[in-house]
Amino acid sequence: QVQLVESGGGLVQAGGSLRLSCAASGRTFSRLTMGWFRQAPGKEREFVAAISWSGDSTYYANSVKGRFTISRDNGKNMVYLQMNSLQPEDTAVYYCAARSGASLRSFNYDYWGQGTQVTVSS
Repeated sequence: QVQLVESGGGLVQAGGSLRLSCAASGRTFSRLTMGWFRQAPGKEREFVAAISWSGDSTYYANSVKGRFTISRDNGKNMVYLQMNSLQPEDTAVYYCAARSGASLRSFNYDYWGQGTQVTVSS
């Protein structure tokens, strides 16, 4: 079992930045592929970014590539999402997720956090 707790959401103006954090506990963190997803009002949840066990490989949705950066600290059981050049369309609840498999392109995650709200004003 893995518990995930997100933090760092909030209200920011367009063009601004936020850094989301996700604290993991339970199973060996360094064995988990970690991802971030988001869900905007009235829309389905969508993939944002993923990072491999070691942190050497990352994968991003086209909509955030070049603006968002996912990273992890296995010593602290933490994963981060640095979000720059935020736009109103980035407004959503952001979720941290974990999976046992190695593929970064699979969206089949086993564990989910409760989410943190990110609101970008124009």
